[in-house]
Amino acid sequence: MDIYVYYSVASDHATQFAKAAAAMQSTLSQAYHIASALKRRPEIQNGHHTWMEVYEIVPDNFTQTLEKAVVDNGIDSLIEGQRHIEFFISVFSSTGS
Repeated sequence: MDIYVYYSVASDHATQFAKAAAAMQSTLSQAYHIASALKRRPEIQNGHHTWMEVYEIVPDNFTQTLEKAVVDNGIDSLIEGQRHIEFFISVFSSTGS
């Protein structure tokens, strides 16, 4: 199962947030042997960017681990509003070569 998490961060905090989130994802990826990605919408709306964390093929207990990591890394203090978590399973994938 893959996890997609999206939320809003003030554009003034983008650099600080990106560094903290990337460090968190790197630690989680190494500890759980998973792929992760950090994405952001290109446009700013009302002084905020929408950000998305992606975690691929995660273990069953990963959501609790992720929530703890968010707090431990201080990421929660930079997010405005709620973190929205969505779960998806892979049906098909392809690479264009």
